[in-house]
Amino acid sequence: MRLGKIAKLLDCKLEGDPDKEIVGVDRIETAGPGMLTFVANRKYLAKLKDTRADAVITDFDTSCNGKNVLRHSNPYLTYAKALELFYKPYRPAAFISPQASISPTARIGHHVYIGPFVFIDDDVRIGNGCYLFANVSIYYGAKIGNDCIIHSNASIREEVEIGDRVLIKNGAVIGSEGFGFAKQENGQHYKIIQTGKVFIEDNVEIGANTTIDRPAIGETRIRRGAKLDNLVQIGHSSEVGDDSIICAQVGLAGSTQIGKNVILSGQVGVAGHLEIGDNVVATAQTGIPNSVKENSFISGYPAIDNRAWLKSSAVFARLPELLRDLQALQAKVQELEKKLNNK
Repeated sequence: MRLGKIAKLLDCKLEGDPDKEIVGVDRIETAGPGMLTFVANRKYLAKLKDTRADAVITDFDTSCNGKNVLRHSNPYLTYAKALELFYKPYRPAAFISPQASISPTARIGHHVYIGPFVFIDDDVRIGNGCYLFANVSIYYGAKIGNDCIIHSNASIREEVEIGDRVLIKNGAVIGSEGFGFAKQENGQHYKIIQTGKVFIEDNVEIGANTTIDRPAIGETRIRRGAKLDNLVQIGHSSEVGDDSIICAQVGLAGSTQIGKNVILSGQVGVAGHLEIGDNVVATAQTGIPNSVKENSFISGYPAIDNRAWLKSSAVFARLPELLRDLQALQAKVQELEKKLNNK
């Protein structure tokens, strides 16, 4: 595809040769002739002079030393759209495998793909344009909207409701029983039946081996546009707000309420029965034992303001040295007190 056409499709300002032929997109370190690359992070600027790519996507301020440039105010988003010009994800033609097990009471939409060994139970509803890859299990009464993609070995439990354009990756489990027990007089744990429901709204993405639990009563809900990474645990009765990002290995205990546009980085842990306000950002491995007000930027355990945490962590490495200095100072004070007492 010629660079001039790419510039028009991506709504970029072109600086360079519009007739340059581009065949793909690659990282700045490995891109060769015929490839398009991008710079959206300042730490990669030094690699611009060495890249062999024929064109670069970047912002309006970065100097590219005479290279062909596509300029946009949001180069990272532009890079994402550029990938779609050259690479299409695998999507098989509409087909229902004879090896699939589909209840006669299930209602299947038009133009769907149902792979081998898919199990669809009674009273399930599958919308139009869906892809269910091999070994997916859909329990009774579940409802799945239009244009959803459910990858191999995912399980959608009973009466879960999923909206349109939802992507569920391999091994995810939606609607498993929440972790609830009542302690008996003899010390044994009595299982609390989990009767609630799970709702996944439109345009949600759920990563591989992520689990979203149903509650004893009420609902667990993932709201529109939220993105959950791999290996995320969403406890029973929790809610994740619109367009929030939940990164890998985050765990939400039961009855956690996450607001809109929240970012929980990798391995964040959230205690139950608390609220995290809109636009909160928690850096990696933050432990959150209390509710957090909106627009906060937090780190550490227990979670505190990010700037305070950075200052505190800078001191941690010096703690042994500071302890020695403090002990030496205490010894001098004690020696001085003895001398004063002897006078």
